[in-house]
Order: sequence, then C-alpha cells, then structure tokens
Amino acid sequence: MTYTPPHSPLTALQAPALLYRRQMLVALAAATGAGGALPAMASDASTEPAECVAPSRPGGGFDLTCGLTAQAVQAVRPARAPLRTRYLPGGIGALAFDQVATGRLGGPGTLVAFSSGSLLNIAQGRFGPHPVTAVRWIATLGTDYGIVAVRRDAPYQRLQDVAAALRKDTNRVVFGAGGTLGSQDWIKAALLVRAAGQDHKRMRFVSFEGGGEALKALRGGHIDIFTGDAAEAMQAAAQGAPLRVLAVLSQARLAGNLSGLPTAREQGMDLVWTTVRGLYMAASAPEAAARAWTAALHDALAAPGYAALCAQYGLYPFALTGTALDEFVQRSLAEYRRLAQELGLRTWAR
Repeated sequence: MTYTPPHSPLTALQAPALLYRRQMLVALAAATGAGGALPAMASDASTEPAECVAPSRPGGGFDLTCGLTAQAVQAVRPARAPLRTRYLPGGIGALAFDQVATGRLGGPGTLVAFSSGSLLNIAQGRFGPHPVTAVRWIATLGTDYGIVAVRRDAPYQRLQDVAAALRKDTNRVVFGAGGTLGSQDWIKAALLVRAAGQDHKRMRFVSFEGGGEALKALRGGHIDIFTGDAAEAMQAAAQGAPLRVLAVLSQARLAGNLSGLPTAREQGMDLVWTTVRGLYMAASAPEAAARAWTAALHDALAAPGYAALCAQYGLYPFALTGTALDEFVQRSLAEYRRLAQELGLRTWAR
C-alpha cells in the first residue's frame, strides 16, 4: 500500500528558494482571499498568549508538532509569548477533536496538532459524529514516514526476519504503537502482516495513547515490533532508547539523518506510509485570528532556517494552507475510506 501527499516533500526541499516562497504566497492568498488584508500586528492573534494542544501524552508525533510550531513561530514573531504545549490525551486525538467541534475547546489562541492518522480516524468515524468542516484546517508543517523498529537486542536484523517470524507463527509477534484497531500505526502493522502472506486480522497489536508510550513499552520489552513514525523514534533514540530501525516506509531513501536506513522496498516489501503533520483551529475561531495564524505560519515556513529546524524534528518541509489544504484533506479522506474498506474496517462519510 502506498500513500503519499499530493506534492513530494523531497521536491520542496530541493526547489529554489524563490519558487518555494512563491508557492507559499499562493497558499496564503488562497487562505486570506484575493486582496484580503491581514490584521494589524497590534491585533494579531499570533502574537498573543496561545497554546498548541498535543492530543496525546508527551513524547509522540503530536508533541513534536507542537514543539516545532513553537520554535518556528517564535523565530518570525520574536516578541510573542512562548507558545505553550498542552497535553490532552484521549482516543489519539478524538477527545480534542470532539471538544473543538462542540465548542468546549478553541478560541483565537488555540491550535491543535493533527496528522494523517487523524484524517484516517475521521474517515472511519472515530472522532465522533462531526463533519470534517467542524474545524478549520490551518496549515501542514511537514511530512514524517512510517517505520518498523525493534529493540537493539532483538533477534530481528532485517525486515525479512520479521516476515519470516510472522509466517512461522503470527501470534508470537507482538506489535505495538499509538492508536487502536484501525489507526494508522495499526494499519502499518496490518500491511506488514499481509505483505508476509498472513491474515492481518490474526495479528497481536497492543494499543497505546501515543507513540511515546509505545516506545517506552518497546524499551521495556513489552512489545516486539513498533510501527510508528520516524521522527518520534529518532527523538527517542537521541534520548538513549536502544532502538534498531529495520525499515523506513518511504518511497526511496531519505536525506539527512535517515539516509543510512533502508526502505521496505529495498528489502522486497512494497510498504510506503507518509504521515503529514499540521495544525487546525476551531471553525468558530474569529476570521481575523485564523488569518493571523496563517500569516505567522506562512512566514515561519518560508523562513530561510525552517528546513534546518524541520530536520531537527525529523520532518521534511511540506506546506499547505487555505484551499490547497482543504482539498488535500478531502483527497486523503477518500483514500483512507478506500483503504479502510479494503482492510475490513468501517468507514464514515459526511
């Protein structure tokens, strides 16, 4: 199964700076409307005290999304108060989405982290009976990629070793990651089991409230295989977690710190999973606030140092706002509904 965003993040990294800035200006124009004026700095919501909600426990992909947002915005709005991170675990984003959609959470100073996994859950109706328009999609920050990782002392040296173990006895291999049945991390495991020729409905999968908790379980030997994302795993490794990444689920080898890690395709298994990370706000947030945050993120994503900052968080720049982002969300939902049906999961369209 291959899922990639509509524009390659590697292309964005390699594009000339002028072209990148032009693309960002087009996205900003779509978000603000032709000839629309942004609010004056004195009333700019992006300079007021604000929070980024990470809808999970600390240490996972939502956490790093908020961390990246805080640093990126601070670089272009140095006078603003630091963007604080607020953790709101519950259903890997379901609780936060429901509270924003029903007006219990939100306002001009509240951003919420989302990922492709959030869109996958929405496509299956796991975020409650709310239409996708119940929130305002503000921006994407970058892309991450799925991985298959084990403890450093595990018997698995290559992805083929995991496939061989699955063919021998699926029940003896315990997967674990953030999310429950039908989540993006569950689907990565399911696709791996299917690629090994086994029934994904028979696999053992332990659910955790975020990638950080799952990585702790891997480190403690409570699960065998972690099917999360590269950025969260690399941050854990940098903090001393004894990990071995068997495969990155990217189309080709990635640049930067991940260049030494093989892809699943290199090892004979056509598994690709791209995770887009971004932010949304309440649909009821003032229009001026949404425009101000769009402008702040435009400046942050177009800043000369953003690619390097993004790399520190293990992500690859991928910028969408306004109409382009709304269209991306709709295409993603359609693709995820198709995939969910293929795997025997329920879907929900509204």
